[in-house]
Amino acid sequence: MPQISLITSRGTSRNLSEITGKMVLFFYPRSGVPGRPPPDGWDLVPGARGCTPHSCAYRDLASEFAALGVSIFGVSTQTPEYQHEFAERTHLGFELLSDSDLVLTRAMNLPTMEMPPIVDGLPPGGPRTLIKRMSWYCDGGIIRKVWYPVFPPDQNAAEVLAWLRSSGTL
Repeated sequence: MPQISLITSRGTSRNLSEITGKMVLFFYPRSGVPGRPPPDGWDLVPGARGCTPHSCAYRDLASEFAALGVSIFGVSTQTPEYQHEFAERTHLGFELLSDSDLVLTRAMNLPTMEMPPIVDGLPPGGPRTLIKRMSWYCDGGIIRKVWYPVFPPDQNAAEVLAWLRSSGTL
């Protein structure tokens, strides 16, 4: 993992190179807010919809990942404050990492999508880069497996868990 620090939904800094154990990082474009419609055209963007079900599926299986010694982190380009609200509202129980400055996205050349300005949790002005949905399994600071593209989002956590159990990597 690169020596990149990201701010968490809990307001602390996490250097990815210092997380040396087993972990899953799942990437998602952006979470929404109940009662607020998504940005215009959001539903027309392939892979954009489903961030809350994606995150909640990891939440629902978190104890099974923990039993295997695997930590979970979610990553988006939303601000730490926005992620904090989302994590609290959905009772995630694991940290979300903010790549709002696109440091990790650029360093790892991650697949992205451009969206028009979005007010909720993203800086205003100009097109906005969002990370496309994917998941990584990392062990010892090395990315061992990548799931991309991820569809349907709500099945990804179970798919990753099944792979961990059957792959012989644990």
